[in-house]
Amino acid sequence: MSTKPAAWTLPPFGSLDGLRVIVTGANSGIGFEAVRALADRGAAVTLACRNHEKASVARDELLRTASGSVDVGKLDLADLASVEAFASSILEKESKLDLLINNAGIMGPPLSRTRDGIELQFATNHLGHFALTGRLLPLLSEAPAARVVTVSSNLHKGAVLDLEDLGSFKSYSGQKAYGRSKLANLLFALELDRRLRASSSSVASIGAHPGWSQSNLATNGPIAGKGQLSTILGSVASHLGQKSSNGALPTLYGALGTDVEGGDYVGPSGLMELWGKPRKVEPSTTARDRQLAAALFQKSEALTGVTFP
Repeated sequence: MSTKPAAWTLPPFGSLDGLRVIVTGANSGIGFEAVRALADRGAAVTLACRNHEKASVARDELLRTASGSVDVGKLDLADLASVEAFASSILEKESKLDLLINNAGIMGPPLSRTRDGIELQFATNHLGHFALTGRLLPLLSEAPAARVVTVSSNLHKGAVLDLEDLGSFKSYSGQKAYGRSKLANLLFALELDRRLRASSSSVASIGAHPGWSQSNLATNGPIAGKGQLSTILGSVASHLGQKSSNGALPTLYGALGTDVEGGDYVGPSGLMELWGKPRKVEPSTTARDRQLAAALFQKSEALTGVTFP
């Protein structure tokens, strides 16, 4: 008779001493809560954030309880020069990196494009993290069992990715563009792990999604889109979404779970994966499309100028 596996729980305090971690977008929401859990258990964590002032305030709050160290690095994922500068600073001062959590994201803003003509959500949520991961891969390879956890969303399901219209010149919907960027996150996470395995790397790439969480992304992001549906979603999320500390658990499970392997995708275990304890979940059929993932990887290398070794 089979037994139901026990729910995953956070490791004990002090158990992550010596773990070197970078978390993007960590000054609020699930990123902040992930850092809190890691730093309270002894990890040395860098908050990689666009707004240095807000990140510094978050760092000071985290240090009140942390047994590990917490520092701040300036990173604007929409600016590839900023990504390069941040990665260079890390490469200069660190000898290894155990964990990279690609968490930062924007959701549902009015149409905006980067200097390269890429729609802002796709550039920030996917391309910035793609470039950051590629530039930090040498440090990750120096750790004995490093992980890259890329935060996607259940909204990747049903999304359509047109690699020939990344500037959204044909049409634009803030919500659809967000779903497209989250599909790209998951395609990247899975394709990266396939390539790591093929090269016998010790680094593992894992996807995660938080479900419905009371984060700034969920409550403020959709409202920025100005649409009625966006406003309703933001309002409902602020009342019904799970706490950010719970929303961070899938990310933490992907980062620390002893039964998690490269290529896994984790999310909440509750109704429609909206909330609940973390477990392994299934990506959409599109997210498992190897041909699309390989094409996205190649396109991303061309757009960022970052080639994975």
